[in-house]
Amino acid sequence: MNDCKLLELDTQQTWDDTRFPIAYGPENPAMDLNDTVAWVGENRESLLQQCTRHGAVALRGFPTDTVESFDQVIRALEVENFPYERSLSNAVRINRTERVFSANEAPPEVQIFFHHEMAQTPLYPQYIFFYCEIAAEQGGATPLCRSDVLYEKLQQRCPDFCAACERHGLQYTNVMPGSDDPTSGMGRSWQKTLGVETRDDAEARLRTLGYSFLWQDDGCLKAVTPPLPAVMEVSPGRKTFFNQLIAAYCGWKDARNDPSKAIRFGDGSPLDADAVAVAIELSDELAYDHAWQQGDVVLLDNRVAMHARRSFVGTRKVVASLAEMQTQSLVTA
Repeated sequence: MNDCKLLELDTQQTWDDTRFPIAYGPENPAMDLNDTVAWVGENRESLLQQCTRHGAVALRGFPTDTVESFDQVIRALEVENFPYERSLSNAVRINRTERVFSANEAPPEVQIFFHHEMAQTPLYPQYIFFYCEIAAEQGGATPLCRSDVLYEKLQQRCPDFCAACERHGLQYTNVMPGSDDPTSGMGRSWQKTLGVETRDDAEARLRTLGYSFLWQDDGCLKAVTPPLPAVMEVSPGRKTFFNQLIAAYCGWKDARNDPSKAIRFGDGSPLDADAVAVAIELSDELAYDHAWQQGDVVLLDNRVAMHARRSFVGTRKVVASLAEMQTQSLVTA
């Protein structure tokens, strides 16, 4: 990784021979954007491999002063764009470039809990990239959590629960509004979520994806996913707690949604509340809070690391980009 140096970040973690996140900064303070884009392109394979091995790569101190410069950095990685409009995510986002969109537009006082991006849908990105345009006056950190480390510890404390997660998977229920609700962290309309305009098209899309559904009297749409994996084997013997359990259990609450009804095992049985509490406890214990500085870029392997958002004061603008769309379904023996 010539022209750049390893950095130490506050509260950076070490797991075996990995750093979480591993962080780089420019060796030469005169490094310009063209040099940065060239460096990313030359080291793209190594950077992506380190995303998977370490969970996250943080780039700090580079001349990435604008959203457009972040877009150039992402393009240099040569990963396939996953446009947000094609996703089944329930969060309201605003596109800034073809590849880059705002992070969750939920109000600043709303905490967003740990999750793997779009793990509650059949379609998810392998990578998610973040960029800080404006750091919050107070708070606003993005907590990260190594999901493989969490799952290893969860297996030690709640082996029966983990076995049930692997055997049955999880099923998610979400009520989508008839129009965008910017006051909610899950307020994206059913039209935008499903990429449709009519009820007939919405029903056809849901049937294709294996969802069940029910229209509400107020025009909202209640959708229930097919059973989806709760655990992913990223490489032989390396399993991650790949799901939206914590976010759904703790945070899927608004005028339409009740967290107690948002998630169950894939066979319809209720979750063990004590085991879920342990998973939440472990995620808090294992959290690394990335305190944003303007221009920071964080590259995340979405299969390995969960992310969240702390509440904040002042203006905070963090944008994101998704790459390499994957599909998932529960495979039972």
